[in-house]
Amino acid sequence: MERDSPLTTELRAGIATLQLNRPEQLNALSESALEALQRQLDELAGEPALRCVILAASGRAFCAGHDLEEMRRTPTREYYQSLFARCSRVMQSIRSLPVPVIARVQGIATAAGCQLVGSCDLAIASEEARFAVSGINVGLFCSTPAVALSRNVSAKRAFDMLVTGKFIDARTALDWGLINEVVPAALLESATGRKAAEIAAKSPAAIRHGKALFYRQQTLPLADAYALAGEVMARNLLEADACTAIDAFLNRRKPAVRA
Repeated sequence: MERDSPLTTELRAGIATLQLNRPEQLNALSESALEALQRQLDELAGEPALRCVILAASGRAFCAGHDLEEMRRTPTREYYQSLFARCSRVMQSIRSLPVPVIARVQGIATAAGCQLVGSCDLAIASEEARFAVSGINVGLFCSTPAVALSRNVSAKRAFDMLVTGKFIDARTALDWGLINEVVPAALLESATGRKAAEIAAKSPAAIRHGKALFYRQQTLPLADAYALAGEVMARNLLEADACTAIDAFLNRRKPAVRA
C-alpha cells in the first residue's frame, strides 16, 4: 500500500528537504508523486528564505522511474503525452528553481529516476547507488530521461546506456559527470547536509543570479554568453550582499551575509 503522502517536506535554516516516500514501490513516479513534487517546487520557488533544496528518497531505492503498473491502466496516447508533459515540467522546475538542488542518492536511480538526478544541479551518491536508463529492457527507449542524461555525460556514453540499459556504479557515474561526489552510505546524509549548508552560507543574491546565468549562457553563442554574463555581474555587484562583502574584504573584516 502507498503511504499517506508520496512526498515529505521539511524546511529548516533555509534548506528544504523533499523526500520521495513510496519505498515499497521503489519511489516510482506515480501521478500523485509528480503532482506533489510539482506543488512543492512551485511553493518553494516563491520562498524568500530558501537557500538550497535536497531531493532525497526513503527506502532502498532513490527512484525506479515511472510507475509502469499505473501507466498500463490507461494505455492511450493522450494519457502518455500528458504524463510525460507533467514529468518534464517537474524536471524543468528543478532547473528553474532559483536556488541549487542537490540529489541525495542512496540506491538505484533508473529511467526517470536517473532523469531526476541529471536534472538536479548537484548530486551526492552512496557507494551503493547505481544508475541506468533501462526502459530499453521493456521495449521502451528512455527518450525523456535521455534529455537530462545527455546534458550531463558525453553523447556516446549516454547513448550506450540508452540502447543497452546497462547499470553504472557510483564511481563510474562520478567519473562520467552524472554526480559530484561518492561517499559511504553511513555518511551520505551528513555529506549532503554539509554541501547544502555550505551553499546556504553564501550570498543568497549571488547564488540566485549565478544559477540563472549558468544555464542560460550555455545555450548562447560565445559573444552573447559573455554579454549576458557581464550584465548579470554588473547587477550582482549592485546587490547589498556584494557591496558590504567587498567593502569588508578591502577593510580586512569578515563580511556578514544578509538574510
